[in-house]
Parts: sequence; C-alpha cells; structure tokens
Amino acid sequence: MTEFASLLLEWYDINKRDLPWRATKEPYKVWISEIILQQTQVVQGIRYYLKFIDKYPDIVSLANASEDRVLKMWEGLGYYSRARNLHATAKIVVNEHKGVFPSTYKDIIRLKGIGSYTAAAIASICFGLPHAVIDGNVYRFLSRYFGIDTAIDTAQGKREFQLLADKLLDTDRSADYNQGIMEMGATVCKPKLPLCDECPFSGSCMALVNHLIADLPVKAKKVKQRPRYFNYLFARCDDTIYIERREGNDIWKGLYQLPLIESDKALSADSSSAFLGCEAVLINRKKHILSHQIIYAQFYSVSVSQLKRIDEKRFTAIAIDELRELAFPQLIVDFFNERTFLTRE
Repeated sequence: MTEFASLLLEWYDINKRDLPWRATKEPYKVWISEIILQQTQVVQGIRYYLKFIDKYPDIVSLANASEDRVLKMWEGLGYYSRARNLHATAKIVVNEHKGVFPSTYKDIIRLKGIGSYTAAAIASICFGLPHAVIDGNVYRFLSRYFGIDTAIDTAQGKREFQLLADKLLDTDRSADYNQGIMEMGATVCKPKLPLCDECPFSGSCMALVNHLIADLPVKAKKVKQRPRYFNYLFARCDDTIYIERREGNDIWKGLYQLPLIESDKALSADSSSAFLGCEAVLINRKKHILSHQIIYAQFYSVSVSQLKRIDEKRFTAIAIDELRELAFPQLIVDFFNERTFLTRE
C-alpha cells in the first residue's frame, strides 16, 4: 500500500458519511445510487434513491415498470436519459442475464448508460475488483494534490489521470479506497472554498503550496449554452387541459408538456399571435438553465378551439387531477404548481 492510499483510507475510516447505499454491496442498489449521483448533489440524491428503491426494490420490478412511471419517479432530477437508460438496462439484465447483474468490469461497461466511472465503481464496491474510479471529485483532488495542469477534458488528460489513479489504488481495499477518494473531493477538496485546514494531505498539496487552488483542475473547453425560445400554449376547458408528449432526440424525451411551438427568437406582443397561428395572450415568462442550453419560455393562454386549429390530432386533453401521474420537465411543473395543479411529493 502506498503512503497516499494509507493516509486516504485512514481518513475515510474516520470521516465517511453514513449514506444509505453504503449499507449494501448489492449491485442493483449501488448502480441506482451511482446513476442518480452522476449529476445530482448527495442531499437531493438520498431522497430520490430511497424513493426509487422503495418503488423498485429489485431489477425485475424496474424492468417490468412502464417508461412513464420510471420517468415520473425521476421527475425533478433532470438529465432524463439516465432514467431511460436505467430502464433499458434493467430489461437487458432480466432478459439476457436472467436477472443477475454482471460481475466483471468488461460485462458491466457493456450495459447501456454505464461508462468507465460507473463500471469501476460497481466492480470495486460490489465485487472488490481493482478498478480505480475517476469522476469530477477525483480529477479535482488529484489535480490539486499533484499540481497537474493537464486539461481534464482532453484525451491526454483522461489518460494521464487514469494512469495515476490506477497507480495509487489500494487493490486490497479497492471499494473503500474508491469511495474515500470521491469522499475527499466531495467534502474537503471542494470546487469552491475547499477545507484545506481539515485536509490530511495539506502538508504536501502542490496547489496549496503554490497558491493554485483556484486554478486547478484545468479544462480546455468552456461549455457553450445556446439559447432556445419555447412558446407554450395553455388551453383549459373546465377541469381538463391539453398536453403533448415530447418525442425525437431532444431534451426531455418521453416527458409531457403543454403544447409547444419553438421560435428562433423571443416573440413580441405584436408578433406572437401571428407566429403561433392563433389568438394568444401572454400569461407567464420563465428562464430555465440547462448544462448546454438556456430555455426562454413564454406561456400563452389560448382557447381550445384555437388550439385545435393548429393540429387537432397532436394534442391530448387530460383531467387536471391526472397531471400528477405523468412526468413533466421542471419548467412545466413550476408553471403548474403556481396554479396549484400539482402537489409535489
């Protein structure tokens, strides 16, 4: 065992958080937790994990669920491709592996929605296999501690950090080591305001010694967020409203929404009715920020007859009481909640 690994494991044994997925080595539950935590903070992830496991306690129950129900359970977490991939992989494991989760890194990484990080986490935590994890927390901690300024979002950077992670891994306690190094990045070597005074590695941290904490890790590319302009049509008749399901290879695939007409710029009061093809009254505006997109949404009140003129077959009338059974983007959920249509769990 290296001195680095020894110090990390000593720290982890004392400081590890009591998280529900750490009470099991069952691959199904570890897999669910890892997918949830890919783009979600732990505090929020705990609530979704417990709810998800309660609803789908094993991989067979998840495989047998409808996509609508799985997406509803995921509502509010974002990055909905994660939920669709979970559902697809559950079906694959049940149909092709007789319901038994694969036990080797090579077989795990072949599953839909599972990359090198998730495969390494499952392989090490559940089966004790010597595969080092690399996620954002690990990149940040290793970059700062060793003073590495190679960009982490380049092929060269990914290779360099993976080789280093493999070299540092304690193969006898790979599960604890992997969870420990992620824990260090998540709770001590944080992106902003890291707790250097509480870090057992501070005495030999290159970034701390050279005042580079704010500069590491390095990324070569900046995320470009493109603007999109969504115009939602709110048509209500007594206790029903009209909705549609999002299709195609786009954000929020499979989720429901109000009837949508997208424009290439924000509509003005003078141009909105002509562009939308119906008499429309602006009732709300919202801005919704995603990783690569910024949605500028305008909500218009329209009559049912006007809506049907646009495309009668495209939209579906649904009772307001049934809305909570379907999954909607958070943008639409917020709109509904302002009108007390939904009661969030």
